[in-house]
Amino acid sequence: MSEEEKEQLEDAEETPYPNEPYAWYVVGVLMIVYVFSFVDRQILALLVGPIKADLDITDTQMSYLMGITFAIFYTVFGIPLGRLADSKSRRGIIAVGLIVWSFFSMACGKATVYWQLAVARMGVGVGEATLSPSAYSLIADYFRPKRMALAISIYGAGIYIGSGLAYLLGGVIAGYAANHDTIELMFVGNVRPWQFVFFCIGFPGLVFSLALFTVKEPVRRGLKKAQSAQKAVSIPMSEVLSYMVANWRTFLFHNVGFALCSFISYGSSSWLPEMFQRIHGYTAKEIGIQYGAMVMIFGTAGIISGGFLAGYLSKKGFKDAKMRVGMYAALAHIPLGLAFPLVPDPQVALVILCFAVFTASMPFGVAPAAIQEMMPNRMRGQAAAIYLFVVNIIGLGAGPTAVAWCTDLLFKDELKIHYSLALVSTLFGVIAAFLLWRGMAQFRRSLDHLDNWKES
Repeated sequence: MSEEEKEQLEDAEETPYPNEPYAWYVVGVLMIVYVFSFVDRQILALLVGPIKADLDITDTQMSYLMGITFAIFYTVFGIPLGRLADSKSRRGIIAVGLIVWSFFSMACGKATVYWQLAVARMGVGVGEATLSPSAYSLIADYFRPKRMALAISIYGAGIYIGSGLAYLLGGVIAGYAANHDTIELMFVGNVRPWQFVFFCIGFPGLVFSLALFTVKEPVRRGLKKAQSAQKAVSIPMSEVLSYMVANWRTFLFHNVGFALCSFISYGSSSWLPEMFQRIHGYTAKEIGIQYGAMVMIFGTAGIISGGFLAGYLSKKGFKDAKMRVGMYAALAHIPLGLAFPLVPDPQVALVILCFAVFTASMPFGVAPAAIQEMMPNRMRGQAAAIYLFVVNIIGLGAGPTAVAWCTDLLFKDELKIHYSLALVSTLFGVIAAFLLWRGMAQFRRSLDHLDNWKES
């Protein structure tokens, strides 16, 4: 490290962290934006039946809308947008992204054929790619390292509040729309009930984008005190990749291990409402409201508990606390992910599902926090984008399709969707737990590498 870089680091360490109540306010704003993103992302899970009927498509084609058409654009655009987050206004990047994905969510409501809906989902993916790399980077500059896992976990609670709202509000709207063949909207005309849902979830995001201008850009740790985000210069991607190659074992075990947790989570949540409708005879409204409330309560509790547990383990001296929490959660989820699809009593299945949602959500605050902890400041946005690329290509891109392929190609029966869910959860849960266990020692080495890098 050059003398100038050492001076920058010392200056940043002397710069006081922002006022903590305001820092938590920023986390709250970012969490609400994350809520909007997951409402838009997960709403399709409750609309499988009517979309399949209107567009005449299969489970596998539906899974592409839920997963790969969104995930490819989300992940590919995430890398250059993560690079922007290392040098430009992170607040501005997020605000533009929120407007873009809200617009394309409403565009989904105008789709009348499969390709139009697929293109609109691609646009949603591009818009949402702006959010997490910038949000993780902001939070890392607002909070000290020991508070970071909790702060990112609370931001990450937006996953479960948003997903829960998607199911809950979607269920309520589905119940209302079930009594109407078409619904007339001002300036739009008549739309089908499932199309109406997309207008309901897209418009509020446009309005909330104004709230992002109450968020201040903090001083970046690792830059001179007087430098703001706009004056920062991005580290070349080649340098970021070089740093990651030096820590490749950690990134392999971390990214793939947490990606498989995401694979299980997305696979289950995308098809679980449909499973309860096909296997247990629930209506979309009934399962939407029940599962939505469950995800909001137990998912939020799980991801925040993961952050608290990581903080507790860190105080006990576990340098690998964030990886350790992910491994514990993956192990705990295996029997639950096997049990809830196969239990014949739907009420018992829902009780087991509460615990499954809790354990499935625990890793998703500590995983990005681990990346922020082990990377130099001006590499964090790009490293987060690469992490999100891997996690979302594997998790979001392949998870829903893996379940659909099992149903369509392996079991060849829509009414065996519960076997598909049990198989995917169990098999990949074992692999995820093994990878995260192997990654704990590598993560400790990467933290030592970072300390040496600062001192060199």
